[in-house]
Amino acid sequence: FLSHIREVEAIVHVVRLFEDSNVVHVSDKINPIDDIKTIETELIFADLETLNKQKEPKGSSVPKEAHTTYEVVRKVKEKLDSGIPVRQQSLTEEELIALKPLNLLTIKPVIYVFNVSETQLQDKVKTEQKIIEILKTIPYSLIPNPFLFLCAKMESEIVAFNQQEQVEYLKQFGLEESGLNRLIKKSYEILGLISFLTAGTIEARAWTIKKGWLAPQAAGTIHTDFEKKFIKADVIPYQKFVDAPGWIAAREQGLVQTTGKDYVMQDGEVVEFKINP
Repeated sequence: FLSHIREVEAIVHVVRLFEDSNVVHVSDKINPIDDIKTIETELIFADLETLNKQKEPKGSSVPKEAHTTYEVVRKVKEKLDSGIPVRQQSLTEEELIALKPLNLLTIKPVIYVFNVSETQLQDKVKTEQKIIEILKTIPYSLIPNPFLFLCAKMESEIVAFNQQEQVEYLKQFGLEESGLNRLIKKSYEILGLISFLTAGTIEARAWTIKKGWLAPQAAGTIHTDFEKKFIKADVIPYQKFVDAPGWIAAREQGLVQTTGKDYVMQDGEVVEFKINP
């Protein structure tokens, strides 16, 4: 379990909120507060085990960086012993970089996904308020926490529907999109990610980049040479590209913006990079 999540950038913690006597709970009772605390405690213990393995560097030949890292380890361990996960500790950018090789579990951001019943899904205001109250009881918890709620039973059913059927079904619950789509967007948000698209005659494709990246950096995700040989980029919002439709019509209508090396990429843009041969 722990080895599987050491390499991830964020943790999605699914918490059961629905009542159903036919679905067994490992503790034989529905207590989301205890469930959250149990997992958080397990992650803290795992991090403490990792930090306890870090030995104090000794000797004149030991590089200064090793001493600095050990001081950060001692500082973090002390607060972990008090039950404070690393992500809630006030650490500098340099301290976070020093800890990165350790792959600590409680340093990762967490999205809480509450699994609710269809009845709870329909009463969104009451359900959301209940979740907020639950999260307020978690020690050292960030308020507001990144969270969402969905009905896993319903999610498994709508997979078999076509797109129009999904839209109509979700409308019954006052939803515009599935829980999976909402989780993907929440994950992008918490990790500071956006997507841009390329659309050629052969294929259309989405590329994931960090929010705030410049056009040359975005070009580099397609091929490293593209960043080095970048000249300019033609960009257009996705919806305008589709409505035009396509590059030729969009250019004729003056919808395409030509940008340089200092252009900050925006989410959902369709891009054509101009590269030196």
